Amino acid sequence: MKQLTSAQIRQMWLDFWASKGHSVEPSVSLVPVNDPTLLWINSGVATLKKYFDGTIIPENPRITNAQKAIRTNDIENVGKTARHHTMFEMLGNFSIGDYFRDEAITWAYELLTSPEWFAFPKEKLYMTYYPEDQDSYNRWIAMGVDPGHLIPIEDNFWEIGAGPSGPDTEIFFDRGEAFDPENIGLRLLAEDIENDRYIEIWNIVLSQFNADPAVPRSEYKELPNKNIDTGAGLERLAAIFQGAKTNFETDLFLPIIREVEKYSGKVYDPDGDNMSFKVIADHIRSLSFAIGDGALPGNEGRGYVLRRLLRRASMHGQKLGINEPFLYKLVPTVGKIMESYYPEVLGKKDFIEKIIKSEEESFARTLHSGQHFAQDIVEKMKAADQTTMSGQDVFKLYDTYGFPVELTEEIAEEAGVSIDREGFEGAMKEQQERARASAVKGGSMGMQNETLQAITVESRFQYDVTELTATLVAAVENNTSVESLASGQEAYLVFGETPFYAEMGGQVADHGEIRDETGQVLARVTDVQKAPNGQPLHKVEVLAPLRLQESYILAVDTKRRHRVMKNHTATHLLHAALHRILGTHATQAGSLNEEAFLRFDFTHFEAVKAEELRAIETQVNEKIWEALAVETVETDIDTAKEMGAMALFGEKYGKEVRVVTIGDYSVELCGGTHVANTAEIGIFKIVKEEGIGSGTRRILAVTSKEAFEAYREEEEALKAIAATLKAPQLKEVPAKVENLQEQLRELQKENAALKEKAAAAAAGDMFKEAQEANGVRYIASQVSVTDAGGLRTFADNWKQGDYSDVLVLVAAIGEKVNVLVASKTKEVHAGNLIKELAPIVAGRGGGKPDMAMAGGSDASAIEQLLATVGNHL
Repeated sequence: MKQLTSAQIRQMWLDFWASKGHSVEPSVSLVPVNDPTLLWINSGVATLKKYFDGTIIPENPRITNAQKAIRTNDIENVGKTARHHTMFEMLGNFSIGDYFRDEAITWAYELLTSPEWFAFPKEKLYMTYYPEDQDSYNRWIAMGVDPGHLIPIEDNFWEIGAGPSGPDTEIFFDRGEAFDPENIGLRLLAEDIENDRYIEIWNIVLSQFNADPAVPRSEYKELPNKNIDTGAGLERLAAIFQGAKTNFETDLFLPIIREVEKYSGKVYDPDGDNMSFKVIADHIRSLSFAIGDGALPGNEGRGYVLRRLLRRASMHGQKLGINEPFLYKLVPTVGKIMESYYPEVLGKKDFIEKIIKSEEESFARTLHSGQHFAQDIVEKMKAADQTTMSGQDVFKLYDTYGFPVELTEEIAEEAGVSIDREGFEGAMKEQQERARASAVKGGSMGMQNETLQAITVESRFQYDVTELTATLVAAVENNTSVESLASGQEAYLVFGETPFYAEMGGQVADHGEIRDETGQVLARVTDVQKAPNGQPLHKVEVLAPLRLQESYILAVDTKRRHRVMKNHTATHLLHAALHRILGTHATQAGSLNEEAFLRFDFTHFEAVKAEELRAIETQVNEKIWEALAVETVETDIDTAKEMGAMALFGEKYGKEVRVVTIGDYSVELCGGTHVANTAEIGIFKIVKEEGIGSGTRRILAVTSKEAFEAYREEEEALKAIAATLKAPQLKEVPAKVENLQEQLRELQKENAALKEKAAAAAAGDMFKEAQEANGVRYIASQVSVTDAGGLRTFADNWKQGDYSDVLVLVAAIGEKVNVLVASKTKEVHAGNLIKELAPIVAGRGGGKPDMAMAGGSDASAIEQLLATVGNHL
């Protein structure tokens, strides 16, 4: 066996497939782009869905990649098994309608067994296949594989909903009898028994059918273009090449584990209880990469996943005796391990460390709160004579506060109670099922559209014109290619060239008209999108007959185009301002440049402060007023990077790119249209800043006419306020408002003082009516107050004198009943007494020995409650 590092394995994979004519696609962000069906990029093929469903035709139908991915459906298994991870690397090779089964299997066997490449011993490889897929069986046989090494498995068929699907053949490596102590052998594979002997290293999916949930699998129609989709786990390959017992003893994880040893003073024992080391090593990789890609810890979605990973890792640190923030210190180690292929982790090291350290410190405070919550639960259980903490309470401590069930169990045992383990596990299972359902939902690809895929004629977009004459070269009506179109139809058209911009990079499509040489409008263009082969595809309302191969005048709505251009250029200015004022981590996470507004989403870990928003808005306007030239050049990607061009989120760039430069302020890669000078934008105004998800903020802004109208609207509102305040000048309004606020504060103080006097006067009379029961003096009365604070005021006055031992007050406030019990004697526990009285008014409550409160809903029972106080003393 060869001894290969993880970096060598990855590079050898990519080099092999490049030698077979594959284009090497770079690993993309873990945060999905324009794909709301996925929480994370969870496989190598997830980034290529647009190719597999035919939405876009790739330049090269042969693709290979090494893609970082995250799956978090079974976080609890991380650390328990040898191969379970939240973040992993999937090595893949893909064919989009090019080669199929024979080549895929032949080349896979060559890569695995050739001395030039991986050089696995052939006798160590086993393959599973779908029983009805005899073609794959025969191909493996043709490659010289022993029939005894081919195992039919009924589950070897890949499909998730409608769309591309097909049989798959999996490749396993036999690690030998040392990992099969019971000598079960091939039954481990045939019966899908969990084991450490036969390690799945590669899955080849033969995507040849369009899955349709409405029909049996035997009736699936074949795809017009058959595809190959494969995945091989780098971590598993590394474990085999490096002779590791588990994935965690490879060069991908061991350096992290060694650092944890330093911080904990504990030693990692591959054969001992090392779960905490594994959890930390796995989770810090996910955290470092995900935060580096723009995801931030939070309370929902991706943010919740990261927060949960961090808290779980932190708790395992505590199990190892690390009682201070330490995870952030592991980020440089993660970066160094992955530097050869993922330099961005070290490049963003300071920011990633800052976020993780802040979250660790926050969790320490949360953990403290959780301990109080756990103690409160125990106290309430004792008061109610309960001996078992409910599974839901245990789960809440785990889910909300990050408490491992073992810690909750310790707290419970110290208090002499137990926990409902079964109920907790049931709640855990429900959460895991919700996570799995969420992960699978929408994961399939769309149906291939043969009609649009078949359009291969050339079409060129002309940037610098808004009207030209062009030939109609393709027309589609009702998903069918046609030679001519009649009026009254909706259709999709392709021209040899066009001035119409197809929606891309957040810029909406152009609208306009199609005319004949006399000026008659023949069709209205209502949208333009890219066809699978990249041509601008015009969606039109046909007003008069159109025919293929005839020439027409294409005219863009220039007013609309110019308004969109203003907003698009302003977006570039906004992006640059965010970088300068908030930091370089504030990168684009989506945008929309519309006719009347612009919307910009960006990564940031907190709400943008008012002074920051003002500074951003001011800086953008300053650049507008400086009348900076907006210049666009076409160049190659390497030159663009040397120019300092910033790539826009979600865009895929070819060899030739467009670089948009705004003075010396902004340089970005961008395929959109822009104004020639920032002065054309006129004015820029932020109208809203909000959070749209964990770690992601959104700015809505307007320019030009819309910005003027927004300012005018605010001015009119301010004038109305000035008139009400009788302020002659607008600049006097703030002082007038502050003066009114001060007057209001003084009146509120006077009102509170009067209320206290009134309460004291009322209390003076009420406190004279003490009663006695079982040797305890008590006062029980209904009072009139506006809120619960009024009851406390009565109680404070009562405490000042020797009126009685116990005070019971009841007040009907709105539709609710409020009850207060105060006690000066050890003979009466206020909290216990209120628990007996509250049910009378359909309420519940509790409190301390000297003071307790309750709320109820049955005001008709107030007199009954007051009459029975003596019976409970």
